[in-house]
Amino acid sequence: MSQPFLYNEFSAFLKKYFPYKVQKISLNAGFTCPNRDGTKGEGGCTYCNNQTFNPDYCRTEKTITQQLEEGKVFFARKYPEMKFLAYFQAYTNTYGGIEDLKKKYEEALQTRDVVGLVIGTRPDCMPDILLDYLEELSKSFFVLVEYGIESTRDATLRRINRGHTFAETVDVVQRTAARGLLTGGHVILGLPGETREDIIRQASDISALPLTTLKIHQLQLIRGTKMAREYEINPEAFNLFRLDDYIDVVIDYLEHLRPDIVLERFISQSPKELLIAPDWGLKNYEFTARVQKRMREREAYQGKALSL
Repeated sequence: MSQPFLYNEFSAFLKKYFPYKVQKISLNAGFTCPNRDGTKGEGGCTYCNNQTFNPDYCRTEKTITQQLEEGKVFFARKYPEMKFLAYFQAYTNTYGGIEDLKKKYEEALQTRDVVGLVIGTRPDCMPDILLDYLEELSKSFFVLVEYGIESTRDATLRRINRGHTFAETVDVVQRTAARGLLTGGHVILGLPGETREDIIRQASDISALPLTTLKIHQLQLIRGTKMAREYEINPEAFNLFRLDDYIDVVIDYLEHLRPDIVLERFISQSPKELLIAPDWGLKNYEFTARVQKRMREREAYQGKALSL
């Protein structure tokens, strides 16, 4: 008996493109961000510490090829026949001169067993000339552009020092999807100042965008960030989810989300030495299993409550 539809899973999405297992390898290609270098601000996003998602092999003193080769060794032990996606993850990976960007992307694609690119960036850093290039590249390779949306409320975006508006997100997602490019988004649930109602409303806002994929993460307080200092001074301004509450919020969100959007993940896992809170002690697959179990109990499924 087949499992009833709960939500659109990323693994099933990848199987549509690849007849073999693929794994993303994170890269740090030496980029910065316009809200770090003074162009739009300084200090970056208040919650951000890139150490939380950079593996040991992911270092700027290593070339892109070296990072990929070390990443391949790390992952290939389990699946020797695996292929790889070069994941330009750290900071804003479209923030630079077009020729330099092309050089970095093409170095990744020239690495053996790399079959595509995932490019993490911001909504305000995607000029049409780069979209022209990526559109052409996507005719030969898998290309997914992933935008850090984080919130659909401008008040929240200002509070976390994003340096862009939601209107800019709408514009760039529409321009990207219009090129036929796979277009992803990333949001954080539980940002300060946002109520449960704001979070559920966000799902409807996201559903109105022509997104292919979506990552959902809980807010994490990370040592060394401005947000961690804000929490130390005024913890009452934060509503950090308990595990069961977050599971229910995720399910409420999914019920208000367009059913064809592919869900890549629901939580982020930061190194314990950097994480202040919340510390649930769960792996991604363990959290996903709990979400699926709770969805069956609630007879919930993606898009159940959506009305556009």
